[in-house]
Amino acid sequence: MARTKEFDPDAALRAALELFWRRGYEATSMSDLVEHLGIGRASIYATFGNKHELYLKALERYEQGLLPELLEELARPGPALPGVRSLVRRYAVEAAAEELRERGCFVTNTAAELAPHDPVAARRVERNWDQLETVLHSTLARARAQGELPADRDPLTLARMLLVLLQGLRVVGKASPDPARVRDAAEQALALLD
Repeated sequence: MARTKEFDPDAALRAALELFWRRGYEATSMSDLVEHLGIGRASIYATFGNKHELYLKALERYEQGLLPELLEELARPGPALPGVRSLVRRYAVEAAAEELRERGCFVTNTAAELAPHDPVAARRVERNWDQLETVLHSTLARARAQGELPADRDPLTLARMLLVLLQGLRVVGKASPDPARVRDAAEQALALLD
């Protein structure tokens, strides 16, 4: 007779996400995971695979919470640019917020720590960025069609600039104690939408 799991896999995945997000991939050992999740090593392997597979599952969980919220914010009927402006400003505020500075963005952290030498992680980061770029592009194209954005502005190029800005805000916000640095950069980028 098969044994039933004596832990909640969803709660364990959330706990792994929290630990990886706070400490990073390399600084988190299997022993750390066993202690933090409160389950045995064999259970972790049986449920999630190895540390790398668990990390990728945690990254996927993180991503699942981002895109729906972003789509909702940018797909609201009416003018499109206020949603883009709000998104950029929210990233700047979050990047400079003391309670978020330690962790940063899990996708950005993965890009910096794993993507240069881990093709699987690199593809996952690229997929996330493609999704964000697509959402921004479609929103900016709608803004141009509605006359909010000058006709000579390329929505795809602007979307790419904003994607790089948003990721940069997360990196600089994590490393710099000066909130004006990210706030000023965000406002300067938003001026390009006028």
